[in-house]
Order: sequence, then structure tokens, then C-alpha cells
Amino acid sequence: MSLNELFKKYKSDKYNHGYHLFYEPYLKNLKQKKLNILEIGVSDGASINAWSDYFKNSNIIGIDIKKIDLKKRKLNRKKISIYQGSQSDKKFIKFLINKYKKFDIIIDDGSHIPSDVIKSFNLLFDALSNKGIYFVEDTQTSYNHFFGGNPFDLKYANTQVNYFKKLSDSVNFQEIANPFYIKSKYDGLIRNISFFNNMIVIVKDKINFNSNLLINNSYENKRYLTKIKRNKKKKMQYFFKYMIIFKSYTLFLYIFNFIKKILLFRF
Repeated sequence: MSLNELFKKYKSDKYNHGYHLFYEPYLKNLKQKKLNILEIGVSDGASINAWSDYFKNSNIIGIDIKKIDLKKRKLNRKKISIYQGSQSDKKFIKFLINKYKKFDIIIDDGSHIPSDVIKSFNLLFDALSNKGIYFVEDTQTSYNHFFGGNPFDLKYANTQVNYFKKLSDSVNFQEIANPFYIKSKYDGLIRNISFFNNMIVIVKDKINFNSNLLINNSYENKRYLTKIKRNKKKKMQYFFKYMIIFKSYTLFLYIFNFIKKILLFRF
């Protein structure tokens, strides 16, 4: 059965939200694999049962802050394991990681509170397997102040949507023309971040692309080496232009933007 049919069969709200349209393209080729799949937020157990039917050879792990009655929710299946704990509890998440080592698919359908979503991602990313997929549902709470979101300052709000917008720079970290740039733990480990209606999807993968414009985040270094390779006779001219003039300009912009961030409290 398709995910759409399974969500409908178990009366999961994922069916009403049309989330199968986003899940299916990522998951249809993984159905027969043996995976560790973690879903944050069990609730009535509808989606856990759907995942169990869809991934017949996989371990389905569910967590919820509330105690779940497995018999009542019909979750007492061999391949389903349910644990009680908070998605933002570092000790609890560490327990899960120690037990399962790696998760191939992680689905955050938990509290939908921005701080919880962000903390869970930070705690679980290292345990996401290479080429693993991380789904964040119901991101509309980023725009709703009753859920801890901020509809009044969209650009600088401390929400899950803005967090992943910023994280998308990691996809192109090698192209950032800032010689003072400090790599984050996610740089080189994210293949893509996709934004859908009320859902964000992150695919983890080791990326080793080299920039064709920069060397170690420096345009000046790359340009200088390219130029002298073509014409060594103008080495001093190119050195003065790229290693002194261009680098001075970059340093000026760096200091200017640093001061601007301080004045505007943009840290």
C-alpha cells in the first residue's frame, strides 16, 4: 500500500495534511530496506502503525512525552518500540542513541515548539546515518506566537524555519567568500534542505565539492594563483592587486559588517 492509503487507513492526520506528497518521493525506494526509523511524537499511534506497514523490514521507534498504552493504540507489534521521554531531554536522547547507534530516518512530529525542534535536531544529527533523512513536520508553528513562533519579525525570529534557512548555508559553505569564516559542525554533511508547505526535509550526506571561485573561502587567493599560472611575468602586479588591494577591501567589509551586527544585535 502507498503511504497515502496507509495514512488514510489508520486515520493519521498526515493524510489530512497531504504529507504523503512530500514523504513518498524520499521513501518509496527504501520500503524494503532494514532501517532504524525514529518518530518523535506517538500520540494516537496512527502514523507509527502506518510506518510499520510501509517499512515491513525496519525497526520503528517512537517516543512521546506521555505514557502510551500500547495495547489500546495497537502498537504491540514485534518491530515497534515505544519510549516515554522528552524530545529535548539530552539524557533521554543519549539513551536512545546508545541503544540504536544510528537512525536512517527521523521524523519530528513532536511538540512543534521551535526550541524543542531545534534542540532535537542538534542532539540527533550525529546519530543520523550518512544519506539519512530528517523530516520536520508542522513548521507552521514558526509563524504562530501561541506555539512559541513569531509572526511579527519573520526575518530574525528565533524559529525552526529560520534555523533551517540559516543552516541551508551549510550546503554551500565552501562558496562563502569570507577568509575568516569558521566552519560549523554541519558543513560538508548536508546534501540538501528542502522547504515544503509545513514541512522541512534535510538529507545528510558527506559533500566534498570544491569551489571553482575560492580557496579556503578566499576569492583573492584563488584569483591570484589562477592569474600567475596564466602569466608569471605579472606576478608582482597580480600580488598587489589581489593580495593587497582585494584583501584590504575584504577586510574592510568584514569589519564593517561586524560592527553593523553589533549595533543591530544580529548575533
